[in-house]
Amino acid sequence: MTKNRFFGMVNRPLIMRFYLFWKLPMAWFAGIGVRYCDAQKAIVRLPYCWRSQNPFRSTYFAAQCAAAELSTGLLALAHLQEKPPVSMLVTKIEAEFFKKAASTLLFSCEDGNALFETIEKAIQAGEAHSFTALSSGKLPDGTLAAVVKISWSFKLKKPRRPE
Repeated sequence: MTKNRFFGMVNRPLIMRFYLFWKLPMAWFAGIGVRYCDAQKAIVRLPYCWRSQNPFRSTYFAAQCAAAELSTGLLALAHLQEKPPVSMLVTKIEAEFFKKAASTLLFSCEDGNALFETIEKAIQAGEAHSFTALSSGKLPDGTLAAVVKISWSFKLKKPRRPE
C-alpha cells in the first residue's frame, strides 16, 4: 500500500473505526479515534466516557497509554508502507501523569521523521534498531495531562525458506 493510500484510510473515521474493531478491539471499545495523521504528526482522540474511566472519575491510565501508543504506532506504520517486511514491537512504556483527566484527551506525536530514519537504519543494517517516541496528552484547554514514551523496536524480517 502507498503512504498516500494509508493516510487516506487512517484519516477516514469510518474506515479507521472498522480497523480498530478488527485489529485493536480494546481501543475501539474505549472510543479511541484518529483526529489527524500525516508523515510527521499523528493526533489521536480519547473520549472521556464510562468505557474509558476508572472508579475515581478520571480517564483510566491504560486507556491513555493505548491512545498514546496508537499515535506513535500510526507514524511507524505509515513509514513501513512500500518497504520490505519489518517487525515492530513495543519494548517499553514510560508514562507521567500531571493533571486529572476528566474530559476528552488528544494525544499527539510529532516524531515521524525520527521514526522514518530508525526504520531505514533497521532495513539497511538488517538488525534491530530502537526508537523512543513521545506522545503528549492534552485536555481541551491545552493543559498537559500526560506524557507517554513508547519505545519501539524495528527489525527486518528474514525471508522464509521454502520447505
